[in-house]
Amino acid sequence: MNIAVIGTGYVGVSTSVSFAKWGHDVVGVDVDEHKIKLLEAGTPPFYEEGLEDELQMLRKNGKLSFTTSLEEAVAGSEILYVTVGTPSDADGVADLSYVRAVIRQIGTVMNAYRLVVVKSTVPVGTTDEVRRIIRAELENRGVNFSFDVASNPEFLREGRALEDALSPERIVIGCESPKAIRMLRQIYEEVSSPVLCTTIRNAEMIKYASNAFLATKISFVNELARLCERTGADIADVARGMGMDSRIGFKFLNAGIGYGGSCFPKDVKALIRLGGEHGISMQLLQKVQEVNQTQVTWFMGKVKNRLHDLAGKRIAILGLTFKPNTDDIREAPALRVIPLLLERQAVISAYDPKGTIHTKPIFTDIDYADSPYEAVRGADAILLLTEWPEILEMDWRQVKQLASGPFLFDARNALDPQQMHALGFQYMGIGRHAAFDGR
Repeated sequence: MNIAVIGTGYVGVSTSVSFAKWGHDVVGVDVDEHKIKLLEAGTPPFYEEGLEDELQMLRKNGKLSFTTSLEEAVAGSEILYVTVGTPSDADGVADLSYVRAVIRQIGTVMNAYRLVVVKSTVPVGTTDEVRRIIRAELENRGVNFSFDVASNPEFLREGRALEDALSPERIVIGCESPKAIRMLRQIYEEVSSPVLCTTIRNAEMIKYASNAFLATKISFVNELARLCERTGADIADVARGMGMDSRIGFKFLNAGIGYGGSCFPKDVKALIRLGGEHGISMQLLQKVQEVNQTQVTWFMGKVKNRLHDLAGKRIAILGLTFKPNTDDIREAPALRVIPLLLERQAVISAYDPKGTIHTKPIFTDIDYADSPYEAVRGADAILLLTEWPEILEMDWRQVKQLASGPFLFDARNALDPQQMHALGFQYMGIGRHAAFDGR
């Protein structure tokens, strides 16, 4: 099938590559000429493992192209996927200006039947608005082309986006048109994943509900970790015992410094906002948000309790992105940890294999190391904030020799407390047993 994917951000590029891999002819569209030039050269505008190789291969065999001309893309494509960003403001209101702008443009250039599919994360009812905008634009032009709209939300994990796009756990199609459903099923006919066909509003809600539930699991285990520290329990074993129950499962039960990224924070906020608009107080999600917002403060309280006066202390930060295998720093804990350290006049050295390029313009008064070993040299304390493999696989005996102080704060519970303790570190994790917590 001929498919246009409008928006070449994280979702758009991953979606374009997966569709092209399945044999469809795909054109990616964006107004950003710099992005399009990068993509035409086979270079994605963000880091995602394995994506560049696939992109270059699909560009060479002609299954995937890119353009800044929406009109050309609409003219040559049966299905138009909208994958532009929908950031939220401080109150949780989703900014739909990019979606609306794209839809208006589609309405002004559409010259035959088209299926318009919203893959961007949007509030419930947005796709109905999409239909109204297109119809209004067609009426303004004095034409009456038929069209369908659908919701096909994405469930991509940053760091594993290509894997998730190519082998999704489930495919959700929100649509009331039998013709459109057949077309969407044809896109995914090479995929063995289960397919749920439902209403548009159900599909829109499924995306928000899924992310909000996963965020709830994270905040639950983080709050429980605080209690484990006070009671002498170990959250790692507690979570392991919980996860053995098939009704609960192991995923998203790792205690840490809180969730971040582009999805969970804004989607929880948006669902709380949506509830308020309809007179429903989303009390559980409000608490989920509160726990996540205070987790960094709670963690930094542990740091201050051990180091006391931070002025002049050299602190090594290992990891700047919100998770490994991505260069995304949106809502990353490091963005909140660094200002708290600078306020107390700490001297910071930081290392991240992919995120440094994004943090340098934000924090110009810290030292950026080219290797994790360089970052820890002479450090009074080490803060592990992102569990990159190259950080976890360091020679920690050598790290202990390079650092000036024994304090190791593991904000991801990614290291073995017993091993770190045996090496001479005063190891402090999240909700770990006091015997291995330097106390």
